[in-house]
Amino acid sequence: MTTGSAADANGLPTESVRHFPEGSASPALELKRLTKTFGSLTACDAIDITLYRGEILTLLGENGSGKTTLMNMITGLYRPDSGAMFVRGKREDIRTPSDARRLGIGMIHQHFKLVEPFTAQENILLGLPRSRGQSPARLRADIGALSGRYGLGVELDRRVSGMSVSQKQTVEILKVLYRGADVLILDEPTAVLTPQEADRLFGILRRMRDNGAAIIMITHKLSEVMALSDRVAVLRQGRRAATVRKDETTPEQLTEFMVGQKVTLNIERPATVRKPLLSVKNLTVRDADGATRLSGVSFGLESGEILGVAGVAGSGQKQLCEAIAGLVPTVSGEILLHGRDIAGQSPRKIYDQGVRLGFIPEDRLGMGLVGSMNIVDNLLLRDYRLQRGPFVRRSGAAKRAGDLVRRLSIIPPEPLRPVSRLSGGNLQKVLLGRELMGRPELLVTSYVVRGLDVHSSYVIYDLLNEQKKNGVGALFVGEDLDVLLELCDRIMVLCGGRVTGIVDSKAATRERIGLLMAGGEV
Repeated sequence: MTTGSAADANGLPTESVRHFPEGSASPALELKRLTKTFGSLTACDAIDITLYRGEILTLLGENGSGKTTLMNMITGLYRPDSGAMFVRGKREDIRTPSDARRLGIGMIHQHFKLVEPFTAQENILLGLPRSRGQSPARLRADIGALSGRYGLGVELDRRVSGMSVSQKQTVEILKVLYRGADVLILDEPTAVLTPQEADRLFGILRRMRDNGAAIIMITHKLSEVMALSDRVAVLRQGRRAATVRKDETTPEQLTEFMVGQKVTLNIERPATVRKPLLSVKNLTVRDADGATRLSGVSFGLESGEILGVAGVAGSGQKQLCEAIAGLVPTVSGEILLHGRDIAGQSPRKIYDQGVRLGFIPEDRLGMGLVGSMNIVDNLLLRDYRLQRGPFVRRSGAAKRAGDLVRRLSIIPPEPLRPVSRLSGGNLQKVLLGRELMGRPELLVTSYVVRGLDVHSSYVIYDLLNEQKKNGVGALFVGEDLDVLLELCDRIMVLCGGRVTGIVDSKAATRERIGLLMAGGEV
């Protein structure tokens, strides 16, 4: 077993070589001394990883550890500065995504690459030249045989627009397999799935593995790592920190490999004194096309409480958060904060009434921060209007930015660096830190830890609990049910824009919430 107990000059654990699986399994993909730099930043530093046929290898690492850069080199989006890649034992120069596809390397992205009005079969065949003499019936039979081999169960004549998220993901997998891929990379594959859908996906991946496919899965959910992986490769600071067998490690050890120190994987749920804060009554919201996104939503939130919101993607979570923040108009209903109705009011009007509301949107750069501006100027966006005179004074914001960088361990620690150059986890720290500096009484967060590594996520959980102890009421929209059950006091479930249930976290289970997410009754 590779334990990483020895360390190199930089304090990173070293790896001894061990072939896996045992026996005659051959490497499907070998990365040798793969290096990529961007200016003075070394994103990947001499990384060695081997992926074998018939295994699932999970790739772990903090945000900014080099995972995305490494996958971009494998799939031909980036070219390495040095090092080599071997596919099925042969050295290959992967210059473009077309080269990767030709070599049987396919990637299933977190955000699907499908044409919604097309059927599943049309999406699978899209962009492929038809072989001479191959009839539509033969093409359909080939796709059906492939679907049956892996138990995918795709309805080929169904339009993608009418499919659930899980069904769309299955089409993506079948599309990649039909193109001949036997090395598959999945990026956060369960981010938008119910527990039942995630279990089905895991079954599909295990069947693919048993049929000889080699799979790399990128996830931040340690429960999934321990449930599905054969081996785990850990990156830290652009280097490989360890490669271990799943059955010979623990979540705590994996986290230590990622962070470089011991991390306690416990989420607090402190008891607090609560008072009425927010009451939402019969809220209805429609989008610009007239489609109803929220229908008759009612719930309450107290100060000193974290209310979780669960639901598959597109169930109305985004519209709920934006309606409370004053970013989308409401059709009907009330949003009462301390008894004052703020429904339909603009963010400026809500602010001018003395309401202290913090909002962490789902889109960090598009809505939350200005990518071309540095940390100091992004902090100024919240309160620059309060300054007097024609010139904006940055000294106070610069001090706050320095304090924020130190307190949240933002990397790199450069307050004047444009935030677009920060990793996702550090972007989220800047955004959350800015909103907390406004001393909110109500904090609305939408997927605040989406895509974040374990260490960054636990930093944010601690911050939320700190706010809870200070009497802040928090609405926490999340996708990891294990986190929702541990962190939140209650969980509200949305399905199709309606509330299907509000449950006490202490008495709830993943299965019960999963049924509510699918619109079922418990």
